[in-house]
Amino acid sequence: MPLNPQTERFVLHFGEMGSRWGVNRTVGQIYALLFLAPQPLHADDIAEALGFSRSNVSMGLKELQSWRLVKLVHQVGDRRDYFEAPQDVWEIFRILMEEKRKREIDPTLTLLRDTLLAPPAGASEAYAQQRMREMLELIELCTGWFDEVHRLPPETLQSLMKLGTKVQKVLDFAGKLRGRE
Repeated sequence: MPLNPQTERFVLHFGEMGSRWGVNRTVGQIYALLFLAPQPLHADDIAEALGFSRSNVSMGLKELQSWRLVKLVHQVGDRRDYFEAPQDVWEIFRILMEEKRKREIDPTLTLLRDTLLAPPAGASEAYAQQRMREMLELIELCTGWFDEVHRLPPETLQSLMKLGTKVQKVLDFAGKLRGRE
């Protein structure tokens, strides 16, 4: 099944972006193909469409499953495993944010908290701990905000995001009102 030019361009781009997002090019391309596929695909279809070996496709699918970005589905009368990406782009966004947090943010928080438990041994360690404390506070503020936003229904989150700079204007106005009181 040859890819049409638009699909091929999208798939190639996602391969390039995947390497910037911490997954290899193959994984990015597999995901892009599944994202655009109107029906679930089995590994042989993916390998043929992308020109990858079956083993590379299998490894890529396992990685995408570990990220919860593809799921395994079965079709009646067919013993092969089929794979599909979630249909809802907001669900994909939430999954990506959850996985990035679990893999990157949470270990950093753990390291910072553990490091700050020890008393500093001198002035340079005290300074380093102060900087780490500032980083910890910022990350905790951001993750607290993420937790609040994560609980919002997609429609509310979309409305909030569409507000954009209007939120800043409201906050500026509220600050000016507080300054006059």
